[in-house]
Amino acid sequence: MGVERVEVVIAPKPEGTIPDEFIRSENEQPGITTVHGKVLEVPTIDFSDPDEQKLIRQIAEASSNWGMYQIVNHDIPSEAIRNLQAVGNEFFELPQEEKEAYAKPLDSDSMEGYGTKLFKEFSDGNVTKKGWVDHMFNKIWPPSVINYQFWPKNPPSYREANEEYAKHMQKVVEKLFRLLSLGLGLEGQELKKASGGDDLIYLLKINYYPPCPRPDLALGVVAHTDMSTVTILVPNDVQGLQASRDGRWYDVKYIPNALVIHIGDQMEIMSNGKYKSVLHRTTVNKDKTRISWPVFLEPPADHVIGPLPQLVNQENPPKYKTKTYGEYVYCKLNKIPQ
Repeated sequence: MGVERVEVVIAPKPEGTIPDEFIRSENEQPGITTVHGKVLEVPTIDFSDPDEQKLIRQIAEASSNWGMYQIVNHDIPSEAIRNLQAVGNEFFELPQEEKEAYAKPLDSDSMEGYGTKLFKEFSDGNVTKKGWVDHMFNKIWPPSVINYQFWPKNPPSYREANEEYAKHMQKVVEKLFRLLSLGLGLEGQELKKASGGDDLIYLLKINYYPPCPRPDLALGVVAHTDMSTVTILVPNDVQGLQASRDGRWYDVKYIPNALVIHIGDQMEIMSNGKYKSVLHRTTVNKDKTRISWPVFLEPPADHVIGPLPQLVNQENPPKYKTKTYGEYVYCKLNKIPQ
């Protein structure tokens, strides 16, 4: 197999213990660092509001002050979300050897496929620290980048459910990018064009967080900002998303059927810091499996991203370097300063 999956490695451990490589340092342990008894209510925005100026203002303020918000009445049918979640859940319930048929090749530069490790892991002494999560990556749009080799054939409706979700997602993306552009005083198409236009890649990730005997010590995904322009996420009904606010960690209250929006690094760069990528992490549950479905909206690897010229002047010089998205990803995954 070559790589130990979280699902597999936890099985033989005595009850109430987890392997050392999953125990975070005290300044990361959620049992210590979470503000308990208070849930963060990030902005909720009605995406169907007919007052466009109000909608532009709400999106711009939430993107600048929070970097995370939830949109409701977004026109993705509940059935399409349920089907996406059902096939993802069914895939992770398959026998381990069936899942391994879609494993990411160890020597691959691509993120696509079934896997466990993503970032270069942090070593604490002699122990390499790991997140309590397995995952699956699939590019679901545009058709030119789809690699069906990594799309599970079981469950049989996996492809149909993902393609249907991608179809509905395009309408949300078009509207969201337009509102984000207008919120910066730009023409409506500017941010989408600067992100790659019709070549913008929709990278779906399924995060699978099995029950954890010591959720106070482990993290599903460590604190990070997303590399993408924007991330659009739906979770199952198990709490786990946390956001950093004023240097402290809070659980984020999820509204059923909402889409959780994360501003990513590329959007912060293009806006020259006006919009802020959100620092977030994921906790795990002692008794329940948590699953989430983020779609990362990414430029093609060779696409150059930098602060938009319209937003830069003598009083507001560029705050970020201009580079290809591929270069940015390589530096971030390998913890090389940007």
